[in-house]
Amino acid sequence: MVGVAHPSPRKKQQFFDVDLKSIQESVKAARDKNIPHFIYISVAPSNIMRDFSEVRMQGEQLIRQNFFNATFLRPFYVLGPGHYWPLLLTPLFAILSLTKSGKEKGKQLGLVWIGQMVNALTWAVENPSDGIRILEVKDIKKFQRKC
Repeated sequence: MVGVAHPSPRKKQQFFDVDLKSIQESVKAARDKNIPHFIYISVAPSNIMRDFSEVRMQGEQLIRQNFFNATFLRPFYVLGPGHYWPLLLTPLFAILSLTKSGKEKGKQLGLVWIGQMVNALTWAVENPSDGIRILEVKDIKKFQRKC
């Protein structure tokens, strides 16, 4: 869960220096300890934050190369204290959902709540995957946001 705080396009180099380096070191440490199931908070692939997404996809690839069992959580944006501004985009998501391609993109780039993420992470810990499992926005939204 180590990464650049408040990702933005201007932090491209930090994504490589912090996010990628932290996943490389995490994979090495987990592999050295024979951890059977790796859980990784990735991101919904998007052109909006291309560099951030690219680094997270590199992290996923590294995990796939080193672990048989892993869970990837792919939120687009996590809402919570201090992070509510994307709610202003809700009407845009509604308009996007009026077309087939927009509906699919809206599902992929939807917003999830911090409680949903915590509950999805908890579930992933309590239910290790057999193989590679990906929890996308639509999957994360199924978890109640009690936190």
